[in-house]
Amino acid sequence: MKTVSENRAFGGVQGVYSHASEVCGCDMTFGLFLPEEAKFTPVPVLWYLSGLTCTHENAMTKAGAQAWAAEAGIALVFPDTSPRGDDIANDEAYDLGQGAGFYVNATQDPWAPHFKMWDYIATELPALIGENFAVDMDRQSITGHSMGGHGALTLAMNLPGRFVSVSAFAPIANPTESDWGRKQLGAYLGDDTAAWAKHDATLLMAEKGFDGPVLIDQGADDQFLELLKPEALAQAMMAKRQEGAFRMQKGYDHSYFFVSSFMEDHVDFHAEALHGA
Repeated sequence: MKTVSENRAFGGVQGVYSHASEVCGCDMTFGLFLPEEAKFTPVPVLWYLSGLTCTHENAMTKAGAQAWAAEAGIALVFPDTSPRGDDIANDEAYDLGQGAGFYVNATQDPWAPHFKMWDYIATELPALIGENFAVDMDRQSITGHSMGGHGALTLAMNLPGRFVSVSAFAPIANPTESDWGRKQLGAYLGDDTAAWAKHDATLLMAEKGFDGPVLIDQGADDQFLELLKPEALAQAMMAKRQEGAFRMQKGYDHSYFFVSSFMEDHVDFHAEALHGA
């Protein structure tokens, strides 16, 4: 693992690190914020998964999460959204290929050799961080925006016991019924739609739910509402009697202005769960 940069922030350290990923077969980069408490004791971890076109850097620099994480004494992990490199498959469209890994393990060519973002987020990166930094991997929560909200919800519901809480900002909530989903799941996983189900938060919520609190924030003026399909997830949460809240935020769109406006709420939500775990 290589240190790309480390900067003092809110009494802690915002670092950027790169490493050779065996899972993805290329170098991967991630951001990690450690609060001051990490100098003395392992701290809980909140994962933030970013959306389409993003890298590790978007939320790290735009979401304003470090101030609230420092106050709460928790670490923040900002992974990249896909493998990258000249020899990595890509697509001219912004919503497929590099920057659009969709948090799945691709089984179809040309994506299969490198696009293993599920295993990267679920297995390889947690092990790397746990071995090298002062974090308590027995206390983890997860959040994300858009495609990252999709990833956060599907990982949380597919990995029972891993995360004590989950939240999302404007998640791609029902990808098997959306053009933000059918395109990517078909390309990465093939035409067998049965393989798509574990990557649809609405279907997972209806089937199993989440054993812990859930917080969803959705901008009511989001320009991508027809693609996100938030109403499907809201209905599934209600039918499942899921512990949590689904909030429509009047006047807000899909941007990081929306994310940063409610980031304090989400960090506080996870901090309460993490420190109570």
